[in-house]
Amino acid sequence: MPTPPNPYEQAPQIIVREVGDRQRLLRHEAEDFLQSLIVDYEPRRAAHWDRDYSSEAAFTASVQGNRRRWAEAIGVFEGDGTELNPKLELWCDEDQFTAWWLTIDLLGGLRGRGILALPKGRRDPAPLVIAQHGIGSSPERVFGLDDPADIYKGYGRRLVEEGFAVVAPMNVSGSAPRARLERLCKLLGKTLWGIEVYRTQRLLDYLETREEIDVTRTAMYGISLGGAYTMFTTPLDERISVAIVCAWFNHRRHKMAIDDPRYTSFLSVDEEHIWIPGWLREFTDSDLASLICPRPLLVEQGKADGIAWWPLMLQEYEETREHYRKLGLEDRLEIDLHEGGHEIRLEKSLEFLKKWLQP
Repeated sequence: MPTPPNPYEQAPQIIVREVGDRQRLLRHEAEDFLQSLIVDYEPRRAAHWDRDYSSEAAFTASVQGNRRRWAEAIGVFEGDGTELNPKLELWCDEDQFTAWWLTIDLLGGLRGRGILALPKGRRDPAPLVIAQHGIGSSPERVFGLDDPADIYKGYGRRLVEEGFAVVAPMNVSGSAPRARLERLCKLLGKTLWGIEVYRTQRLLDYLETREEIDVTRTAMYGISLGGAYTMFTTPLDERISVAIVCAWFNHRRHKMAIDDPRYTSFLSVDEEHIWIPGWLREFTDSDLASLICPRPLLVEQGKADGIAWWPLMLQEYEETREHYRKLGLEDRLEIDLHEGGHEIRLEKSLEFLKKWLQP
């Protein structure tokens, strides 16, 4: 074996090259190792899930431990005794509905806000839809404003015109502002998701006091990051009896950890706020959907949407369908796999809402 050269006698650029080569090798080895662990999900699923499909009640009881661990993973904030102190400011008064900006107190000086719209002319309490906007958006866009590409189709307005009460909670928008708050949450062992899930739960607490609304018939319908909030909140609040996930449902292991030219992976984009400690220990999308089951769930996804490679997404959907099939509840799960992109489609979702929420 030849004697290696004395590093102190080598040219500086050779040392620089060797330092860089070793670093690249170390990084690639670590990434390959971690990616292989993430993708090799089945052993973790077997270790963490033990579902009982003998009845709906048995199934729900068998996943209670997973539900508790999901709440812990996203760090849902707990109440500190702060009263709601709701405030309503008239925002819009149209022929078919009236809408207000609703503000409630959450924790200390933290407040929750959203637009609440009620249909006119109903003689009975209206079913409720929580219409959750995406990361670069707003409650106003839910109602058809500030949406030049018509991605949202004014779905909040359309729903209230169809006789639903609609609340559109306001989330923090933008990757950088969300990342800043996420860092502070992480210092407390929490996440920004946990604050905003708690906000939605407290909004429901208030809406239960409104005689115009029947909260026992509540759906959550969110797009993009709002679809994530639908997936994340519905398992933790039994008052949400129907869920519609638009432009979010995915093959979560690949979406989070594997680069692919057919879709954007969160691994390679600047979305610090998205990461949840322990997420893929046991909560890929089909498993998280099993915490929504046996409640009705509709997945709305466009084949032209770059967030997902739709054949991979369908694999995850088929795994979700198994939960409903084993319970004999396949009619409660549907998919609207359309030819469009990252957008609300609404028509099939509206039928789904009427089917499960209208008396």
